Amino acid sequence: KPSSSVETFFDSLVRQAKIPNIFSLQMCGAGLPVSGSGTNGGSLVLGGIEPSLYTGDIWYTPIKEEWYYQVEILKLEVGGQNLELDCREYNADKAIVDSGTTLLRLPEKVFSAVVQAIARTSLIQEFSSGFWTGSQLACWDRTEKPWALFPKLSIYLRDENSSRSFRISILPQLYIQPILVIGDNLQCYRFGISSSTNALVIGATVMEGFYVIFDRAQRRVGFAVSPCAEADGSPVSEIEGPFTTADVASNCVSSVSFHEPALWIASYALMSLCGLILLVLTVLLLIPPRCQRRYTDNDVVNDESSLVRHRWK
Repeated sequence: KPSSSVETFFDSLVRQAKIPNIFSLQMCGAGLPVSGSGTNGGSLVLGGIEPSLYTGDIWYTPIKEEWYYQVEILKLEVGGQNLELDCREYNADKAIVDSGTTLLRLPEKVFSAVVQAIARTSLIQEFSSGFWTGSQLACWDRTEKPWALFPKLSIYLRDENSSRSFRISILPQLYIQPILVIGDNLQCYRFGISSSTNALVIGATVMEGFYVIFDRAQRRVGFAVSPCAEADGSPVSEIEGPFTTADVASNCVSSVSFHEPALWIASYALMSLCGLILLVLTVLLLIPPRCQRRYTDNDVVNDESSLVRHRWK
């Protein structure tokens, strides 16, 4: 990652071209069956919002940390049922919006709860654990529609009005993703959700359902339904709100701010100090004594009186 002192291309564009400090992104259907109409593309708008790329209203959530486009997630639902986890679990150690991440990545505890809820809610009696972990594909006859077997997944985000929230939802067409055709009859799918050890990441699995606005000037991320998020003529994403936040904590984000550039600086300073100490020790051990004298019996150097012994004691 570049240093925070390096001006990015977009920052340079905003400064030199005087465009608004905002960009927006529409990602069209990488997780949906490829159509012959060529709609599996997308749009990137620098400096504004394009009305033709979304339908309905734009819902905004505040950016908690600009470095990552960090947001605050309040709860998750599977098939309309709340996972009933502490909201801090969703934000451990952060929750971010990232178009460069392919899947929806969830902290391990959240991922386990989501998998259990999907397995419990789905109409499939038994399912290989390898499908959930990403090591195996699930295949159906091409005439079947497996999405009807799986539930809707919803993410609640805090609204700009902190006492309210809104919900973005994706249907199974976005997280049960066609990936491979075998012969003439089988279509194989992967699970578009994975576990994460350090963050919840709203990646392409979710973003393909929405027109996403990164409003850097107002420190907020906006979501609106994308018209290209359709399968068989029906939308596969939804936005609803507002909802009250009375049932969640007033702050679901850890009070310890993880600012990576500051961490790098501290790490480099500590490594430099350790390197300097090691250099001094090496010099002291290698430089011969400047004077010599005859040792008496009382001056015999042993393990207890040696420089090395005292140094490592």
